[in-house]
Amino acid sequence: MTDEYKTLKTEGEGYYTEKRSKFLAFAHHVETLDEIKELLAGYRKKYYDARHVCYAYMLGAERLEFRANDDGEPSSTAGKPILGQINSNELTDILIVVVRYYGGVNLGTSGLIVAYREAAADALAHSEIETRQVEEIVTYTFAYPLINDVMRIVKEMQPRIVSQTYDNTCEIKLSIRKSEAEQLRNRLSKLSFE
Repeated sequence: MTDEYKTLKTEGEGYYTEKRSKFLAFAHHVETLDEIKELLAGYRKKYYDARHVCYAYMLGAERLEFRANDDGEPSSTAGKPILGQINSNELTDILIVVVRYYGGVNLGTSGLIVAYREAAADALAHSEIETRQVEEIVTYTFAYPLINDVMRIVKEMQPRIVSQTYDNTCEIKLSIRKSEAEQLRNRLSKLSFE
């Protein structure tokens, strides 16, 4: 399992036109289904006069949660080509919405597939893509006298400190790259036995 994934750093917009049909594409970084629903509702409201609001999304570092929606277009002519762009760029935590204004001329299934694919690709071309690490939270509870030892490990392994409480019993929450989490846990657990 890899502990890296690619997602959007900045949102992007794309545009494609074919036989007077206009395709407006929007790429967003998303992390939850609620965010997706909110964005889709916003696009449906803003572009209420559009014929179709098609989309595809992919969630999670494992890239297992995804959906493609044709919104009334012939089956697999809109959502699948959009999802295809997400997959060919190996992206996740992303939503791409393509709004279609019908131009009066039918494009046929192959024409629709090309149009939706190109609009989605244009939105991605106008987005900035970044690689992120899959992180895991490691929580460690310890007695106050161990604080110097704990902080030495934190300094050496460079996890991000999420929260820390210092009292009779101290607790520190650290976020670290998933592949290094076990090593961090092992090093911290050895402290209490010294």
